[in-house]
Amino acid sequence: MTTLALTTPRRADRLPKYGVYIAIAALVVYNAAFTPYFLTVSNLRIQLIQVAPIIIVALGMALVIGTEGIDLSVGAVMALAAALIPLYLGYGVIAAVLVSLLAGVAVGLINGALVAKVGLQPIVATLALFVGGRGLAVVISDGQLRDIRNADLIYLGSGDLLGIPVLVWTAALAILVVAFTVRRTVFGRRLLAIGGNRPAAELAGLPVQRVLITVYVLCAVLAAIAGLLSVGRIQSSDASSIGLLIELSAITAVVVGGTPLTGGRVRVLGTVAGAVLMQLVIATMIKNNLPPSTTEMVQAAIILVAVYAARERKTR
Repeated sequence: MTTLALTTPRRADRLPKYGVYIAIAALVVYNAAFTPYFLTVSNLRIQLIQVAPIIIVALGMALVIGTEGIDLSVGAVMALAAALIPLYLGYGVIAAVLVSLLAGVAVGLINGALVAKVGLQPIVATLALFVGGRGLAVVISDGQLRDIRNADLIYLGSGDLLGIPVLVWTAALAILVVAFTVRRTVFGRRLLAIGGNRPAAELAGLPVQRVLITVYVLCAVLAAIAGLLSVGRIQSSDASSIGLLIELSAITAVVVGGTPLTGGRVRVLGTVAGAVLMQLVIATMIKNNLPPSTTEMVQAAIILVAVYAARERKTR
């Protein structure tokens, strides 16, 4: 009886922890059997290209959620970065990229200051830039779609390196950097400590405000990078559509991947798997000619199951 009592909770924890990988495997098997041309190189390439920007944004979102926060402004940051690119390409692609990244830094500083110093709830603090950031991006671009012809920028979004899209390489690099930051650095340990118990972290003398501001800056910079890559991929800057509702996809990936909204934990690989799962769900629905409304209902069901599973694990 004692052995059963000790092992049952651990076994119960495995399904929520590995459920996302089981779901991915099930979808791959289903599509391999019933979806024509699913396992072709061209289709797998398309799926990776489409999911890469979501992964990059979701990684930043995972860091924020690890502090028991949220960032609704990531889509607006993508739009802002995209809107600034055409204005500064005349000074060179490096200058244009730096300006766009600095815009991400500025948004992150504002979000972080509102949360850490002013004391606003993260959802309220970032909601302002969720609305205002995209509005500013549209104003900057005059509401026009601008074609991008810079070869270097197009290479970042559409080119290949060793036969693999540069966009995928960038996402892989972001995964490694975020994983190393969370698991191997003092900053990562402080981030998790703050998310687990912020009052205790403050009493322990941790630089809570500085860590929180840095987390929001990192999230915004990752979103700006995703915006730059998206511009290179579609070879145009459209502030009204780039990054639209990606914050929902990012939050979904983080939650489905096993990172609790209550903070104190960041599952990097789980976040990546969550993004891949949602991309596979969308692709499966499209290839089976199901309407977008069905896809949205399935996504909602997956989110509810993931949140419930995380709640069950937390209460044990």
